[in-house]
Amino acid sequence: MSNASQRAGLLTVVLTGATFMAGLDLFIVNVAFDQIGRDFAGPSGVPDLGSLSWVLSAYAVVYAALLVPLGRLTDRYGRKPGFVAGLVVFTLASLACGLAPGVGFLVAARIVQAVGAAAMTPTSLGLLLAALPPERRAAGARLWALTGAIAAALGPAAGGGLVQLSWHWAFWINVPVGSLLAIVAVRVVPDVRHNEGAPRPDLAGAAVLAAAIGALVLGLVQADEWGWRSVGTIGAFVAAAVGLAGFALQSARHPSPLIEPALLRVRSFAWANVTTLVFNTGFGASLLLGILWMQQVWGFSALQTGLAIALGPLAVPPTAILVARHLPRVAPSRLIAMGSALFAAGAIAQMSALSVQPAYWSAFLPAWVVGGIGVGLAFPNLVAAATATLPPEHGATGSGIVSMARQVGIALGVSVLVAILGDGAVDTGAGRAAWLFIAGCSLLAGVTALVMATARERAPAPTVAV
Repeated sequence: MSNASQRAGLLTVVLTGATFMAGLDLFIVNVAFDQIGRDFAGPSGVPDLGSLSWVLSAYAVVYAALLVPLGRLTDRYGRKPGFVAGLVVFTLASLACGLAPGVGFLVAARIVQAVGAAAMTPTSLGLLLAALPPERRAAGARLWALTGAIAAALGPAAGGGLVQLSWHWAFWINVPVGSLLAIVAVRVVPDVRHNEGAPRPDLAGAAVLAAAIGALVLGLVQADEWGWRSVGTIGAFVAAAVGLAGFALQSARHPSPLIEPALLRVRSFAWANVTTLVFNTGFGASLLLGILWMQQVWGFSALQTGLAIALGPLAVPPTAILVARHLPRVAPSRLIAMGSALFAAGAIAQMSALSVQPAYWSAFLPAWVVGGIGVGLAFPNLVAAATATLPPEHGATGSGIVSMARQVGIALGVSVLVAILGDGAVDTGAGRAAWLFIAGCSLLAGVTALVMATARERAPAPTVAV
């Protein structure tokens, strides 16, 4: 093998490895969730589910808000420095997460971790495509996209194994891996710069968006404790509405907004993001609900839970590969609708079979695998459907906005689940209501995917300032 081929292979490992690490982190932390709460128990007891949920939601909200602007900043000032800096920040923040003495410190460290992930994730794909020869770029892009599915498949089992040692290792595992990737990246990753004269991205708009979504999540999470009609809850929802309105106004005026208004005038693109948001709201709730039910109701250990949860995500990669190979001419929107319907069917089956008596093999697993097949149909096609009608030069921005919608959906799903479960005591009634909500989200995503299919036929090409 030539030195050039070896270098390209090492480069691919580094860039996809960083993406894999960031994706793995989400699923590991979900499995560690229950043990984190028990470890932080104080004189007043275990922290409530609402407080703990910020360990997941704060990361998702900040990551969502910064994904696009940090991607544009690295385009302007250099992708390699941005990638390496993001990797270092993510690694150091992971170390801090494992050393956290309480929930507040852990949430703060997770926010810093999200900043690092938002810098390294979009740059990794751009660097990979720029470094590979033209004939290998399509394969490189597929491998990069597949790392998320592989992380979903391996994350729960890996998290369960690490949590057997301590929940701290759910974060500390990133330290040696991230350090090695950063060292190798400095040596093998070429620097790529684009749009050096482009206006600076709208970081103020990103902060406003993060604050608005955070206020919405706060209202949902605290509504049970504060009361739905309390000043605090209503104030949080009003702040969210004002923040979103302010973000829209800021986007209309800024020369380089976080979300180009012209892109949203492409109906198929707008509906694809609505579908992504709604589908991932259900997905984020289902992942945490399944884990909480196994650990808090069935009494599963973290390792048992991780292995049990993993069998659903394991269906995602083969489903995506088989669909791409055997159904290449089926419109992505149709595949998303099919996947959403399957995920809804799995949720309804979970709701119907829910029991406090452990029934993993007969009740939980079949429905969970059906849901995994649905995710395998939907996830890989959401970006494809969103960017299909965009000009090629706006494909990267479009895919970043879809990723942003995905993270916001996950954060909303977790917060709505907390609102449904109330004081955190998972019981059959609340569990069934949660699965019904998940099924509703999935069915709604299927409907919006079909609307997206009709919108695509009439979608005009956008005129976007570059």
